[in-house]
Formats: sequence, structure tokens, C-alpha cells
Amino acid sequence: MRITALLLLILTGCSIDTVGQSFVGTKYMNSPLGEGIAPDADPLIRFDAFDCTTFVETVLANGEEKKLNKIRYQDGKIDFLNRNHFIESDWLVNNSDIVHNVSNKFAQTKVRTVTIDKQNWFKTVHNISTDFAPETIHLEYIPYQNIKKINNDTPLIVLFISDNPKIHDKIGTDLAVVHMGFLLPDGTLRHASSEQNMVIDVDFYDYIRDRQKTKHNIGITLVAIK
Repeated sequence: MRITALLLLILTGCSIDTVGQSFVGTKYMNSPLGEGIAPDADPLIRFDAFDCTTFVETVLANGEEKKLNKIRYQDGKIDFLNRNHFIESDWLVNNSDIVHNVSNKFAQTKVRTVTIDKQNWFKTVHNISTDFAPETIHLEYIPYQNIKKINNDTPLIVLFISDNPKIHDKIGTDLAVVHMGFLLPDGTLRHASSEQNMVIDVDFYDYIRDRQKTKHNIGITLVAIK
């Protein structure tokens, strides 16, 4: 763990007011958290590495393990099958007490309809048999062409939306949300970047201009923190 992040956590906790500022520069690691036991033996909490989702979750939890578990698992029950694996069907729904979709307050929206086949995903990716039924979600989002200026006076969670059909072939299910981070009021995007291999700050508008150059990147969903 970096000393600056450790000191901040000891003295004040990772307050949402700082929006993870102390973690800027922390390394990126794909799927750094787990249950501490098989099939995912990674720790329940850590501060030395993040992916885009665990960065957002850890900041929302103010660096507190109990709060983090409540965010990452349905009803806080720690189990691999009970984890909020999918932002669309799990994470947004099970965390509706602390976050909500506010995209239509900032621009004209569309709806991305996505069917999450959790059963097929568990089998394809993890070779685990389950009896989850497919869930169809209608996710409101802002197409990139409708984004002018996001006038947010508080930090928002921004979800990056895709309609790439090849995702299903790779992981066994459709997927809409492919990345996430924090949009700060000054137009900064703070996120754990796999390309830069760390948590970074970038200009949000420069970032979305680059993303929309790729065909299946279609827009963003803006999520307010209650």
C-alpha cells in the first residue's frame, strides 16, 4: 500500500469527499478482490491495487470493509455466487439505496436493452453450474452525440456503455457496462485505467471523444450518489 493512501485511511478514512484522490497512481489489477477462499481467493479488501469497479466500490465504502461487502454482495452475504458481478442486473439494483440513474437529468437519453445470462456466464467463464435465469434489463444512457456539457455540482459515477455483440461469444452473456469511474464537477474523470495500468485523472471530454471513435462504444450512464 502506498504511504499516502495508508495515512489518509488511518486519519480520516477514504471519504467520498475526496473521491479516491489518495489512490491516484495506485496500480491497476484485473479483479483484485474476492472472498479469500476458492473459487476467488483474493482478499475482501485491499488498497494497493484496483480495477475500475473495485476502485469505485472502495471509495463508495469509505475504505470500510463492512460497507464494501454490502456494496459488493447482495444483502452483504459474502459468497462468490452472491456477488454483484453484473452492474446492469446486480450492482445497480442491489445498491439502489445509495445510487440511482440520473442520466435523463443531463441530456436526452436512449435505452440499451441487455439480457444478462448469468447461468451461461458462470459456466463459460468459471465452469460453475448454477440455475440463474436470464434477466433482461432496460438501461437508460446518454448517447455520445447528445453529450455537450455535464453540469454536475457533485461527483457522479459514470458507466461506459457498449453494444458489442462479440462480448457474448467471449463470456457467454451480453454486456452493456464495460467500464466505470467518477466524473468530478470540474470535468475530471477519475478511474482505474487498464491502459495506463493505474488510477488516473483525465479530462472527461477528451476521454469520451477517444472512446466514441470505436464503433460499439455508444454512450454513458450517469449515476448519482445518494
